[in-house]
Amino acid sequence: MIILTIPVKVDSSNWELEVNKSEKPVLVEFWHQLCVWCKKLDPLIDEAARIFADKLKIAKIDILSSRENTQIAEFFGVMGTPTLILFCRGRPMESIVGYHPKETLFVEIQRMIDSYKECFGQHTPLEKRLTFYG
Repeated sequence: MIILTIPVKVDSSNWELEVNKSEKPVLVEFWHQLCVWCKKLDPLIDEAARIFADKLKIAKIDILSSRENTQIAEFFGVMGTPTLILFCRGRPMESIVGYHPKETLFVEIQRMIDSYKECFGQHTPLEKRLTFYG
């Protein structure tokens, strides 16, 4: 049986569950529909979601689709798109900014996985919640 793995779509309504409480590290792509480089990155992100499925979750957040999503991007210091941030239990660990070719991107993702594979067991997490003001 073939299991299709695609990036999880996240937004302010499911961020806590999908990113902060994830059992695996989460690589989140911050993107928006007007970003040409984001569109070029799409097939690589889809492929990475399949290749690295056993090691991490890949998610995408459209930062311009709502005010709350924009606030999430601002909270984590996103200055341009595409930006990929690796999270461990909601904590940002490392980022990749801009478009990179497949070989470079996948080597970088694997390096991040190798660098942070122990992240769950080597810290005491503090409770951190995002609060969005309307």
